[in-house]
Amino acid sequence: MQLSESEHLDPAEPLASELAAEQRHVDRVYEALRQAEAEARGVEAESRARFTSDRADWLREENSTALFERDAFAYQAAKRLAILDEEHEGLVFGRLDLREDEECRYIGRIGVRDAEYEPLVIDWRAPAASAFYRATPTNPMGVVRRRVLRCRDDRVIGIEDDLLDTQAPTDLVIIGEGALMAALSRARGAHMRSIVATIQAEQDEAIRAPYQGVTMIAGGPGTGKTVVALHRAAYLLYTHRRRLERGGVLVVGPSDVFMRYIERVLPGLGEDAVALRSVGRVAQDVLGVGTDRQDDAETAVLKGSPVMTRLMRRIAHEPLTAEPARGLKVAVKGEFLRLDARTLAGIRTRVLGQRTMNQARPAAEEMLLDALHERRPAELADMGREEFDERVTGQASWRMFLNAWWPLVGPEQTLARLAEPSVLAKVANGLLDPDEQAVLSQSLAHARGYLPEAGQPRPAWTVSDVPLLDELYTVLGPAPAAVDEEPGLLVEEDSDVAELVTVADLLTDRREDEDPLENYSHVLVDEAQDITPMQWRMIRRRGPQASWTIVGDPAQSSYPDAGQTERAMRELVGRAPHRTFRLATNYRSPAEVMALAGAYIRRLVDDADLPNAVRSTGERPRLLSCTPEHADEEIRAQVSALADRVEGTVGVIVPPSRYDEVVALGLGDAERIFVVTALEAKGLEYDAALVVAPDEIVDEAPGGPRVLYVALTRPTRLLVTLDITPGAFPGGWREGLEAG
Repeated sequence: MQLSESEHLDPAEPLASELAAEQRHVDRVYEALRQAEAEARGVEAESRARFTSDRADWLREENSTALFERDAFAYQAAKRLAILDEEHEGLVFGRLDLREDEECRYIGRIGVRDAEYEPLVIDWRAPAASAFYRATPTNPMGVVRRRVLRCRDDRVIGIEDDLLDTQAPTDLVIIGEGALMAALSRARGAHMRSIVATIQAEQDEAIRAPYQGVTMIAGGPGTGKTVVALHRAAYLLYTHRRRLERGGVLVVGPSDVFMRYIERVLPGLGEDAVALRSVGRVAQDVLGVGTDRQDDAETAVLKGSPVMTRLMRRIAHEPLTAEPARGLKVAVKGEFLRLDARTLAGIRTRVLGQRTMNQARPAAEEMLLDALHERRPAELADMGREEFDERVTGQASWRMFLNAWWPLVGPEQTLARLAEPSVLAKVANGLLDPDEQAVLSQSLAHARGYLPEAGQPRPAWTVSDVPLLDELYTVLGPAPAAVDEEPGLLVEEDSDVAELVTVADLLTDRREDEDPLENYSHVLVDEAQDITPMQWRMIRRRGPQASWTIVGDPAQSSYPDAGQTERAMRELVGRAPHRTFRLATNYRSPAEVMALAGAYIRRLVDDADLPNAVRSTGERPRLLSCTPEHADEEIRAQVSALADRVEGTVGVIVPPSRYDEVVALGLGDAERIFVVTALEAKGLEYDAALVVAPDEIVDEAPGGPRVLYVALTRPTRLLVTLDITPGAFPGGWREGLEAG
């Protein structure tokens, strides 16, 4: 695209002239998309009229190929336009003015062409757009001027320029002081924004890395690890769509709060072949259950330990009663047939070598009958096999034995058995000491008896229970569906049963033995330093052949045994190609906040990766104290003061034990003020943050000091901490730190 004379600057009003020129181009882009949308609607109407016969059946598929091809571009353009949200900065966000032939390229969230198929906007993921992110003054890559357009919906409201090639002869005018710093100074909202307009060179390198194997993105707080990883997912779907879209992309994050925070980033980049799951909901494909409830620190660490793998296998194979240990005894025509415990154990071992527990029961039953038939006395020699089997299986004693020896149970029933101390003591012998057994048993007993809503039919599992349930599902396999009563002919009022049976219903394969385990083509794990060994096993099952993007920072880890998590990571990577990108620049936390947080964590973690903060606000963190009697009053006062000083969000970060009471204070606008636990705060950012009772955060969270470090690095402008102690003395965490 050539620069036109109309786009040369008016010396009297350079900004207004440039804004008007850019607006004209943006108007062309949106007009092209409106035409594509109108064409899509017209093609849809044509398809209904042309491809449906009077008998309401469809013509052969090959007859509609041409129509499908006509529809493809228009439909996708309209679809992508519809998913753009006003929270984002606009469809067109960048422009490159190139030295060669004075070419101009516009960069946007999706590619758009005009009626002659000339590009109006280049997709940010396309190779032709890479210079927008990688060009620098030392290596301009042929770019004279890089411009970032700030848009609200379809209106251009701001311009920020970078002059990259100072040697190029040009009359281009440079406007603004830099797009990145302008973007960083903007107030935060309830959802993460994309950084597609301000991706930096070190971030772009990670985004465009090869898809094969494992890509690790490391860096301290505020370096943009999460949003870089999300843009990488969008880039991979664009460049390897055929490979990745069929299986899709799984994004795993630490909490439901975090997933709600990031949920708009990928749709805003035009991608929806992505599943977002918090760690507590990864296994809902096979369990039908997910949770965001947390255990206390001691229990969470115990449940995350690799020893749980062996414990889950033991409880899955443990009979429901002691009866099978005495062997099997049945009578056929007055003749008693017996199988001792050793024979039963041998049958179990042979059958389980190839099948899961629930899948193996029919084979185990057949092998029992074979063993009994071989042991029949001479008096039964003339009895046919069919009659023999009927006489054995028709006895109540046979059914009782089989249900005790090889019960058909699900993961939840099996895990709940460990709430019984005697059962746990038997299967945990040599794995857990008595104190650990008590911790686990009490936790599961609490889950089994906890009913937050009247009539809740199932235990209230925690995030740490979910990988245990998933492990049990792997051992047990899908339980056969219960046989329901014959359905009535008429559908009752308020029933959720569909009255209409469609062709899709008839063609859908509903085999009961089909494994519902979802298998993804690419898996992105955020806050990976917090993933326990048991959670890694659970996540790996969703991508056994997948490529991976793993995001984390060891200094922020809430799991205390680094050795266990490192071994789990090595098992994941194996011999696959892998690469690591370290992001070294903190774009979120001002230097004053990072100085405090860095001084705190360096006392505990000598090699903590502390990024370089690029901004300074001139406002040091305020470290306050109050007595328990004045805590509510002080929290209200500090939140109100912070809300008055910032335009965007205020995060109130609390220990779990204080969450309910702080929420009950009713701190103000729910669109601006958010109360979260320190663990829930992982990955989030606020314009201002109030960290309540830091010492209690340390005491209550697994990896406590590191979790407090996370809390201290959440604000983009202002940080206040509030110690709640008798006598209003400073908390122990502040030892050696300077107050603001």
